[in-house]
Order: sequence, then C-alpha cells, then structure tokens
Amino acid sequence: MNKLEKFAEMEEFPFVVQADFKELNGGDYKLKGKWRQEFFQNDNPIVLELGCGKGEYTVGLSKLYPEKNFIGVDIKGSRMHTGATVIATENIKNAGFLRTHIELLPYFFDANEIDEIWVTFPDPQMRKCRKRLVGTMMLDRYKKFLKPNGYVHLKTDSNFLWVYTTALLQCNNINADIALEDLYHSNLDDKILSIQTYYEGKWIEHGLSIKYIKFQIPRDRELIEPDIEIEKDNYHMVGRNVKVKQ
Repeated sequence: MNKLEKFAEMEEFPFVVQADFKELNGGDYKLKGKWRQEFFQNDNPIVLELGCGKGEYTVGLSKLYPEKNFIGVDIKGSRMHTGATVIATENIKNAGFLRTHIELLPYFFDANEIDEIWVTFPDPQMRKCRKRLVGTMMLDRYKKFLKPNGYVHLKTDSNFLWVYTTALLQCNNINADIALEDLYHSNLDDKILSIQTYYEGKWIEHGLSIKYIKFQIPRDRELIEPDIEIEKDNYHMVGRNVKVKQ
C-alpha cells in the first residue's frame, strides 16, 4: 500500500483525528475538553504518546491497561497507519490517533484533561532546544493540559537527550521518580518492558542502552534551561540508518 492509499484509509478510520493549524483556524478543536465523553465514550484517564511513529506504544499500552485511554500523536500519517490498522483489525476501543504538530496540543486538550504523557524515542534535536519534546518550552505547553500530578515518561536511545533531561531536572530541582540509564539491565519489574518499537529492538541489537525517566512537571515556578555543554551523539538521529558506534 502506497502513501496515498494509506492517507485515504486513515480518513475512513473513526478513531483517527487529523487536523492541522489551518483546520483549527486559530481556535480550539471541537473535541477539546470532550475526549472522554465524545471520542472514547467513557470516563477513564487519558494517556498521550508523543511522536508515536507507528504507534507500537499506543497500541501496546492500550492492551496492557484496558482501564485507560491512549492517544498516539504524530504528524506523519503514513507511519501512524500501521498502528491504526491494528486498532481496526483487533477492534481496540481504548486507543486512537491524533495527526497534528505536537506544539499545537493546547488547542486540542483542555486543562487537566490528560493524565500521563509518554515521549518515546524522539529526535533529540541536538541543535534546537526549543524543539526538544522534553525541553522547557514543550514542558510549559504540557502544563496547560496535563494534570498537576500527571507523569511524563521518556524513553530514549540518545545519550545526548539523557544527559540534557537529567540536567534539566537537576537545575529545576525536580526529583525523578525513576531514572534508569540502562532500562533493560535494571531491576525494574514493570509491564512496559514488554513493549518495544521496531527501532528500539534494532538499537538494542547494536548495543545501545535504552534510558528511561519518569517525572512530574512543577507548577510553582518557571522552568529554566540547563547551562551545560553536552557531547553530541556519534550516530545519525534522523532515520537512524547508519552504523551505530558506542
């Protein structure tokens, strides 16, 4: 199936929402504040996966936690089609996808509407901190719709992003609930270990350690960026299709 065929099929899936800034027309999306009632038709917590790619975590978590709702967010619909096809085939009721830019999420979700956020293997944006999905600019956006006690989960293969995130938490006096530099060689006994993306498996095969951090965003102060120099990852982060060096 080519991209155009995938896009056409995505338009027919009732559990896929596609809306860019032009469609928003400078205003809020019609489901803002109503995702539980009108999209999922239940009152269960909502969890977002940001930069969901093919949606392995959105689908996997929805199966592990049927008492929660999951929405995968990404701008690349051709990748998202993979997870959407699984939802359709297996008739999964507590998962869906939102195709839009992550910086636009405050137009889609109301205050306290989201219970948790997963950021799974994002581009570390080594040159542009304002684009990092766990940077201060994006965390400030998340505060607009994430519950005060809601968690942000980050999984990454990038040492650069690991160092940056731990430094950001430290300089803002944020204590991580979990911070593991090598998730799969830790003693963490958690169901999340059963979910891996296609590329995550490849990175593990290449000897890369998978890092995991779980933390909350403070509401009582403005976040500041860490003032440190960080060694850049020595392998390509876009596509990740070159040989990996430790």
